[in-house]
Amino acid sequence: MTADDLLAPLDLAFWNLESAEHPMHLGALGVFTAQSPTAGAHAADLLAARAAAVPGLRMRIRDLWRPFDRSEPFDLRRSLSFGGATREPDPDFDPLHHVTLHAPAADFQAEAGRLMERPLERGRPPWEAHVLPDAEGGRFAVLFKFHHALADGLRALTLAAAVLDPMDLPAPRPRPAEPARGALPDVRRLPGLLRGAVSDVGRALDIGASVAVHTLGMRPTPALTASATGTRRTAGVVIDLDDVHRIRKVAGGTVNDVLIAVVAGALRRWLDERGDGSEGVVPRALIPVSKRRPRTAHPQGNRLSGYLMRLPVDDPDPLRRLATVRAAMDRNKDAGPGRGAGAVALLADHVPALGHRLGGPLVGHAARLWFDILVTSVPLPGFGLKLGGNPVTEVFPYAPLARGQALAVAVSTYRGQIHYGLVADAEAVPDLDRFARALTAEVETLITACGS
Repeated sequence: MTADDLLAPLDLAFWNLESAEHPMHLGALGVFTAQSPTAGAHAADLLAARAAAVPGLRMRIRDLWRPFDRSEPFDLRRSLSFGGATREPDPDFDPLHHVTLHAPAADFQAEAGRLMERPLERGRPPWEAHVLPDAEGGRFAVLFKFHHALADGLRALTLAAAVLDPMDLPAPRPRPAEPARGALPDVRRLPGLLRGAVSDVGRALDIGASVAVHTLGMRPTPALTASATGTRRTAGVVIDLDDVHRIRKVAGGTVNDVLIAVVAGALRRWLDERGDGSEGVVPRALIPVSKRRPRTAHPQGNRLSGYLMRLPVDDPDPLRRLATVRAAMDRNKDAGPGRGAGAVALLADHVPALGHRLGGPLVGHAARLWFDILVTSVPLPGFGLKLGGNPVTEVFPYAPLARGQALAVAVSTYRGQIHYGLVADAEAVPDLDRFARALTAEVETLITACGS
């Protein structure tokens, strides 16, 4: 075992945040056009066969309770990871345990919600693929579930692509080789490690102060908080990318600004329709920002920061809502992802492994005090995806739903279309389809307001 196998701090945090009653995995639902009535069954066979050849899908998470292993060369980083976890190959890996062919489904989203609320088995590689044929035989869907400890959004995409039909992807650049280590640490490196530790403490204090300043006086939005039931409901919305560009060219801002403003307008419409009312409602949205760790960093893995902003749900003017979102995003970008309340995720890098182990449950309960709704973007390739020759027509990403929160929104762009993937606590949001319809209606509202 080497330092490369250790979970990065953020991945370890996600591993310790969840419980059997409150899963924290991410997912994606791909909808395929079936070329034959047996396309779904053939797809399940292909996924199982190909998964066996993908090393990343064979990795399980093992808790690390020994500070070092006498059978291995001494590694100072690993010796400080007491209470952490590592990725290691599962000697009993069976892809058939991870790939399931289901009976024909009348509603892919309803089935996806039911499957998303089931936690992944922590003793096995934490991923699953569920193949859902439709009742008519003309389509099938595949729900991929991954734990963040195994793969973040970008890495999960890479692993999913490895079991789809081959694509022409650029070869990854080789990682610089780590020099061989002996039984004792190289004393020449100790001053640098100590300086790094002092710098880490200073950086953590700086981030913590910034988070505290930006979160003073913030209060949760009741309509978007909920008791943690662990139940899940999903929905999907497809929007034409050309419509988003039409709005952007008239009103200004980026595509992402428009997509966030659409969420704000949809929340207003949804709250008013269900009788909760939007007056005075300005929920705090967390917009994650990926900060990939340097290729020479140990451990490898994802670093995450984020922008925190107030969604102008209470503003009745759609163009003013977009202008408010644009201004808030510009301020966030000017400050950078290391500043503001959204930078709290960066603190994961400065917490010892044992701290994540002991503090994970407490942090999970505090999520509702920090933000009300997650709105995240998931990158997808621009070319067509296929499985067994069957083309993907839609891809709905699903974000993890934090404990005590009612709704999370993930967005992806695929072949000229925007796909909103919605995950909600099923008991808190029984009318998720109403919110889905509100997203579509808000796009039409913005188009009309732009005079397009």
